[in-house]
Amino acid sequence: MPHLHMEYTANLTELNADVALLRLNNALVASGQFAAEFDIKSRAVKIETFRVGTGIGERGFVHVKLALLSGRSPEIKKQLADNLLAVVQELGPWPAGVSVQLCVEILDIDRGPYAKAAIGL
Repeated sequence: MPHLHMEYTANLTELNADVALLRLNNALVASGQFAAEFDIKSRAVKIETFRVGTGIGERGFVHVKLALLSGRSPEIKKQLADNLLAVVQELGPWPAGVSVQLCVEILDIDRGPYAKAAIGL
């Protein structure tokens, strides 16, 4: 735990997903909220088919979802969201002429039914 999902639109051609995930993971480690760096699992998905609003102009987005076990305070979750958003903002350069929305969402995973096994550690 945690699980980080980053979705980004295909028109953000300069976005290096591997670098983005490493930077996001490093921000999570630096937060001190997670016991071990290898507990952080992140993935990125490039969205080929998308629409932002109804306008004609070129638009795109990066949406980061962080799912973590329930129990953290709203203040800690807000701090994590703000830290991750700061990382995403630094991922540019962003394409000229494209309106890009960056957002971070923090989700709680119910501890009761969550199960995990680590093999080969």
